[in-house]
Amino acid sequence: MLITDTAITLIQPDDWHLHMRDQEALRAVVAHSARQFRRAIIMPNLRPPVTTVEQAGAYRDRIVSALQEAGRDPATFTPLMTLYLTEGTTAQDIAQAAASDFVHAVKLYPAGATTNSDAGVTNLLDQCDKALAAMEKHGVPLLVHGEVTDQTVDLFDREAVFIDRVMIPLRQRYPSLKVVFEHITTKEGVDYVTQAEGPVAATITAHHLLYNRNAIFTGGIRPHYYCLPVLKRETHRLALVAAATGDSDRFFLGTDSAPHARGLKEHACGCAGCYTALHALELYATAFEQAGRLDQLEAFASLNGPAFYGLPVNAGTVTLERKAFEIPFTLAYGATELVPLAAGETLGWSFSD
Repeated sequence: MLITDTAITLIQPDDWHLHMRDQEALRAVVAHSARQFRRAIIMPNLRPPVTTVEQAGAYRDRIVSALQEAGRDPATFTPLMTLYLTEGTTAQDIAQAAASDFVHAVKLYPAGATTNSDAGVTNLLDQCDKALAAMEKHGVPLLVHGEVTDQTVDLFDREAVFIDRVMIPLRQRYPSLKVVFEHITTKEGVDYVTQAEGPVAATITAHHLLYNRNAIFTGGIRPHYYCLPVLKRETHRLALVAAATGDSDRFFLGTDSAPHARGLKEHACGCAGCYTALHALELYATAFEQAGRLDQLEAFASLNGPAFYGLPVNAGTVTLERKAFEIPFTLAYGATELVPLAAGETLGWSFSD
């Protein structure tokens, strides 16, 4: 990594948690991620969800086609596909995923936890035992949306309760299962991942590094800062920053960039998700610079993820220049528009093509 007064050059990063949607929405956003990242773990929560290797392959083909339509060389961006875990996922499904060269993980959505999670799991250990055992056997990582959906549990406590109710029993039953605790948001999440035995890691989003829950309510309701898991207290944000910028290789970049049409965000029952694919590296660089740890950005963004997934580190580099980047107020999104995170604000870093 090279840091000067005017630029940062680092090994090209990967995004280990990305939503690309499908059809017109996919075509609208795919080039943003392909511009900054070499690879990305693609979330499977479409309608209907991606539950088989065949469906994952078809989705990958649509992503490649969208890249070509956007004028980008598909050879410069690799979508790493995932399957959506359901109560019907079989050991054979997992074996087929492991045998493929493009399915790299299986995603757990607790039923009702977030966008398009209706087909998710209500009781992981009771309903998915054979699939989990096969994942452990074949070395297929489990990616977890780490929140309980028990309506008696406070929204801001759901990650911590998930650790006690799900993560700890899961690790006890399947100690060799590779698990990524995605988009962690709490000090409890940081402490668990740091101390857990076995192959456990976590992704952290740029918005959870930069903002606490006050951002949702500054000057009124700000729906474009609403995501799930929701932004938490400042003490939790500081714990995330310490984890991301520290020396542990268990934490790595996952944007959880989630595009939604503006009208569905600015709505009586607005969708959860922040769109950051356009300016992800600028946001992360801002967070690392604020912490005084720009020197740790390459490990977090470019090295730790490949090490956990058993993939090679990328050969190329990218550069961020120290110059103003004005975040647009809106972006085209098919027949409508979407609003990127921190729209209208100016960042001190700009991605250099």
